[in-house]
Amino acid sequence: MRKNSGSRRLVSSAVAVAAMSVLATACTGEPGSGATDDPKADTTITFWHGWSAPSEVKAIQANVGRFEARHKNIKVNVVGNINDDKLNQALRAGGPKGPDVVSSFTTSNVGKFCSSGAFADLGPFIEKSKLDLEKTFPKVTLEYTQFEGKRCAMPLLTDAYGLYYNKDAFKEAGIEAPPRTMSELTSVAKKLTKTKGDSYEQLGFMPNYHGYETTTEHYLGSWDQRYFDADGKSNIAKDPAFAAMFRQQKKLVDELGGFRKLEKYRGTFGDEWGAEHPFHTGQVAMQLDGEWRLGMAEDAKVPFEVGVAPMPVADDQADSYGKGFLSGTVMGIAPASRKQNAAWELVEFMTTDTNAVVEFANAIRNVPSTFAALKSPDLELDPRFKTFLDIARHPKSSTPAGAVNGATYLMTIQEFGYQYEKGAVKDLRAGLEKTAAQIDTDIAKAK
Repeated sequence: MRKNSGSRRLVSSAVAVAAMSVLATACTGEPGSGATDDPKADTTITFWHGWSAPSEVKAIQANVGRFEARHKNIKVNVVGNINDDKLNQALRAGGPKGPDVVSSFTTSNVGKFCSSGAFADLGPFIEKSKLDLEKTFPKVTLEYTQFEGKRCAMPLLTDAYGLYYNKDAFKEAGIEAPPRTMSELTSVAKKLTKTKGDSYEQLGFMPNYHGYETTTEHYLGSWDQRYFDADGKSNIAKDPAFAAMFRQQKKLVDELGGFRKLEKYRGTFGDEWGAEHPFHTGQVAMQLDGEWRLGMAEDAKVPFEVGVAPMPVADDQADSYGKGFLSGTVMGIAPASRKQNAAWELVEFMTTDTNAVVEFANAIRNVPSTFAALKSPDLELDPRFKTFLDIARHPKSSTPAGAVNGATYLMTIQEFGYQYEKGAVKDLRAGLEKTAAQIDTDIAKAK
């Protein structure tokens, strides 16, 4: 199965950010301005989503079918394979041909969705439904679906990131358990690495930021960090967690062979979403990845036993082991829709109905996004999947803070990471200060 939380990574962050930059200046819909329709009247609403794999499209249709069986007066026209660029164009245009219900895989753009009015304010709908959000959803999912107190999205399934490891390779190397701290990760990765000339027969772990899923924000899920201070200024030069993460990642790069050697080896990797993924083929023995990788590895019929564990944490935070990076899909309502009450019925059903959430999670092998679904006995998942359920529930799991310009600041941090890991930036503190200043400038321009 081609995992399309998965497909949220197929659309580059650059495309998503560029699309939403246009949207921020073009969308002026007022929250709730279209909520004049009678939700009990016969009507048809249009729902745009980003999934494209046949099994996932089928799962969406099945959930919509359950909704229509319960709401016989509402028919849903479903349109898939919609990325943020297409979504931007439709929300800019507005009108009757656009969507009523929208979804996105880019949680880091929720700050822009909410502040620009790209997604309608859901506060009035939530209040009318008497929905207790804190009793329904884990804390992190509530954080990444609102911005500065305005909730314009609801969480629809969660992605939790952990560490995959090749149990056969571990046994051969005499390693009894997955690493729990970053120092242990470095040690274990070195033991698992087998060089071959100027390359590798097996790499313990691919640390480079261009590696699959080894982004700065995913690494930072292993630290306790604050991206912004109380005044909304970038905190990356002041919070020691950021410098600690960059030093740790650079240490991994240096001790596993150096940037150039690793990059050359990375060039031999197969497609991230195909059977030739380097973890599947044994080219890397450990992989930072989301919950979908477990099903993909099984589908690829890998010739070794797959182990799953939380990502190692910072050495000075060993007691927080079990946490991880979280993100997910979000759903909202188009501000230009004139069927917002009917649209809310679908949003509420798909994001809060326990059976709907469980069935969808089972079908596409994602982490459920409500407390009730996380505890449901109807979850039909591999026993190893419990690792990701526990990460999703962990009180110290985290996601990046929202920003008025969406994911732009994360891309700025990532770009600095590219320069630091290859040695182009020598002074880490000065580099972080310069990067923080750039983030503040970009946010000020976006307001």
